[in-house]
Amino acid sequence: MAGGWSRDGAVNEQIEASIQDELARLKARRTPQGESAEFCVDCEEPIPEKRRQALPGVKLCIDCQQERDGTFKARGGINRRGSKDSQLK
Repeated sequence: MAGGWSRDGAVNEQIEASIQDELARLKARRTPQGESAEFCVDCEEPIPEKRRQALPGVKLCIDCQQERDGTFKARGGINRRGSKDSQLK
């Protein structure tokens, strides 16, 4: 249901566009390539065999990977909602 000056389905189109943008961003992320390391490149602890099989090309142990993933990376976003409340935040 669209309201105001927007046409029917406009909100759903905006949601779909946001989803497609995020999927494209995730696909563009670099993934490990090549042979997995036996030891973590950061802490030099052994990487479990099951992790190396599950993620070909992995170079970090679980603890070091979680530490890297936990760091905040700010990225710009597009406010597709356009509501007054979302613009105030």
